[in-house]
Order: sequence, then C-alpha cells, then structure tokens
Amino acid sequence: MPKRVMQGTVVSDNLDKTVVVRVDRRFMHRLYKKVIRRSKRYAAHDEKNSFKIGDVVQIQECRPISKRKCWEVIG
Repeated sequence: MPKRVMQGTVVSDNLDKTVVVRVDRRFMHRLYKKVIRRSKRYAAHDEKNSFKIGDVVQIQECRPISKRKCWEVIG
C-alpha cells in the first residue's frame, strides 16, 4: 500500500528531532457552494533538525515513532 504524502508549512521547530507542519486544504461546501479553507497540524520526524519555521516541506506517513508522531519529513 502506498504511503500518503502531504505538503505543508513548518509552524514550530522547538522540539528535538520534531517539527510541527500545518497542512492546508480547500474544499467546496456541499450546500452553500462556498470554498472553505481548513488546516490541520501534524508532528513530523526531522532527524537532523534541519527545517525551520516557514519552510515548505513534504511529509510522508511512516511507522509510529511516538504517541503523536507517525509522519516524517521527506524534503
């Protein structure tokens, strides 16, 4: 089964080997036909602590690394 890949922006890099990535998505409301923006935050594994706030990165699903972290940064 292929792993999911999403693109987002780094919003926090305070943790060791972890970055928090905000993934935005846009969809149309079924009834009102208005475009709605929603975002979700994912904790992603960053082995070398190389990404900083504001970087646009891609994250990929991986094995569970901790309680909240099952994504890794791929670039």
